[in-house]
Amino acid sequence: MAFEANHDFFKGRGAQVNTHNKFLQKKYVAEHIEGLDEPLLLNSKTQIFEENPKQIVSKSNSPDISHMHSINPYQGCEHGCIYCYARNSHEYYGFSAGLDFERKIIVKRNAPELLEAYFNRRRYQPTPIVLSGNTDCYQPLERDLKITRRLLEVFLQYKHPVSIITKNNLILRDLDIVTELAKLNLIHVNISITSLDEQLRQKLEPRTVTSVGRLNAVEKLSQKGVPVRVMTAPIIPGLNSNEVPAIIKAAAKRGAVAAGFTMVRLNGAIAEIFTDWIYKTFPDRADKVLNLIRQTHDGNLNDSEFGRRMSGDGEVAESIQQLYRMACKRYLADRDMPAYDLTLFTPKTGRQVTLF
Repeated sequence: MAFEANHDFFKGRGAQVNTHNKFLQKKYVAEHIEGLDEPLLLNSKTQIFEENPKQIVSKSNSPDISHMHSINPYQGCEHGCIYCYARNSHEYYGFSAGLDFERKIIVKRNAPELLEAYFNRRRYQPTPIVLSGNTDCYQPLERDLKITRRLLEVFLQYKHPVSIITKNNLILRDLDIVTELAKLNLIHVNISITSLDEQLRQKLEPRTVTSVGRLNAVEKLSQKGVPVRVMTAPIIPGLNSNEVPAIIKAAAKRGAVAAGFTMVRLNGAIAEIFTDWIYKTFPDRADKVLNLIRQTHDGNLNDSEFGRRMSGDGEVAESIQQLYRMACKRYLADRDMPAYDLTLFTPKTGRQVTLF
């Protein structure tokens, strides 16, 4: 696959291309640039699209994340993380997994009402639900829309267990609700920290909070008794793999009680997006990084094999896993996430089946 020479970046964006959506037959292209008086420009501003789904809780039966229930109040993510596995899901909405994923955001304003209806189903038994199983529930739009905050209010009202995955310190805005949930053993918070190198972070995740900001969130949450896990994810060999011990040490110092990690995998359109990006951003080590990724996934950039796809395999993956295990043993010994209390769930009397 050939890639064009370096050019002016779309500043503040991760992807530098809009990959073709395999579900669409047609697309706009500048096929004969010499025939245009001016370049074919794409709108770089963030656009909001409204969705009114009939249900909001998704279930996964993947052997790697068995029986996970999740809510994603946003589809697409302005954070622009170049490696994000959620990019591929944007194609189901008719958009590209590239730049479209970062600037065409679908919002689900009725998510809290749908969650309440879900809790009031007959014979419903509580099971932990993850906020951000796909895209970050605390991405920039949340500051104004407050859909995630309203969801947390429902979780607290019904005393239902919830887990949050985010790389944004906007979660501190909701510290009042999160603290109340923690007092009842109803919440786990997972803060993703990919790199402590600010220059690398800006390239990998252009619209995310700095690592210092995330570590500050870990500390403030921990001080309030909120259990925090640091997610060193994803690990990209040759880019951030050497930072695993330092990230875990820094998070543990600020109160984190557990850690987790996943190996990068470039499924679907992400392989093209990431490859284009790394040749433009790190041309001197692009080949090395891509080859190292292949070595962790049986010679491929993509990997869909359960059991291997998230942790990798081979010598490179094993060396990273050893770093991770040693860091956890050294800095997180005798710490762990507390168990959820599933006995407090309080549905409304005479549960309603649906809102509609």
